[in-house]
Amino acid sequence: MKTLTLVRHAKSSWDDSTLSDRERPLNQRGERDALEMGRRIGGHGIRPSLIITSPAQRAWESARIIAREINYPIEFLQREAHLYLASLTALQDTLVAQDEGFNNVMIVGHNPGLTRFANFLVPGLCNNLPTAGVVSVTIESDDWSLYQRPPTTLGVYDYPKLKI
Repeated sequence: MKTLTLVRHAKSSWDDSTLSDRERPLNQRGERDALEMGRRIGGHGIRPSLIITSPAQRAWESARIIAREINYPIEFLQREAHLYLASLTALQDTLVAQDEGFNNVMIVGHNPGLTRFANFLVPGLCNNLPTAGVVSVTIESDDWSLYQRPPTTLGVYDYPKLKI
């Protein structure tokens, strides 16, 4: 069994037009939402053995905030260049490349790829994974090869505006 958690980065700032898309930081709401979702992730009992993040500033900041909230060592966060605006296939490729010893992986990235991946794993789950949204599934598989949809069980679908 494997557990996969997908996290869309929190809300980013558009205040500085000189920054590239990759350089945009979180805005105040994004920082607050990432902190809240980190708390909720911990409350849901999600304990990743590996967190992989897009190198975009907004994803990196989201991953760091969440990692702190769930007591995941910041120095173990892995930035993967190909996760920046990754497609469904690129997300699947990222997982296949991981060591099978990691049974609980979290990916912090972007839409539309994360929404597509979430709906691939749980058909019809959502039209759009909101910023700072979290989807966690248990996968009935011993490896990370998810090119064919494996049997999955939805564990968590949560986002900041969802009242829990």
